[in-house]
Amino acid sequence: MFEVCVTGRFVATHRLRRPDGSTEELHEHPWQVRVTYAGPRLDDMGVLVDFGALRGRLDAALAALHEQDLNHLPPFARQNPSAEHVAVYVAEQLPHELPGAARLTCVEVEEAAGCCARYCPPPHSGPTRPCG
Repeated sequence: MFEVCVTGRFVATHRLRRPDGSTEELHEHPWQVRVTYAGPRLDDMGVLVDFGALRGRLDAALAALHEQDLNHLPPFARQNPSAEHVAVYVAEQLPHELPGAARLTCVEVEEAAGCCARYCPPPHSGPTRPCG
């Protein structure tokens, strides 16, 4: 099995809503995103996934978040813009499968140094599996 990872960054603000209805103070993070694809074989060029093509897709997904207040974006209208939900959002913007049987296995979002959340999309057949 092979894995390929690309990373991207964006800067955005957010405030989490607490269960009692109050909210955190608005604050900014330099968000780091790491996307992992895995697959059993390499293509004719000897790669699992072209880094450039994958980075382009990730950059496009992150551009919609860059320099935004995440609370005001439609994907977070009904849910907290937590690192976990940002990871799900990014995963939904990327193809879950690529030619050659490469599959999106993990989106990791770090909102502050040492504070990461991972989302591992379930395979099309079978239950969710833990990341990493």
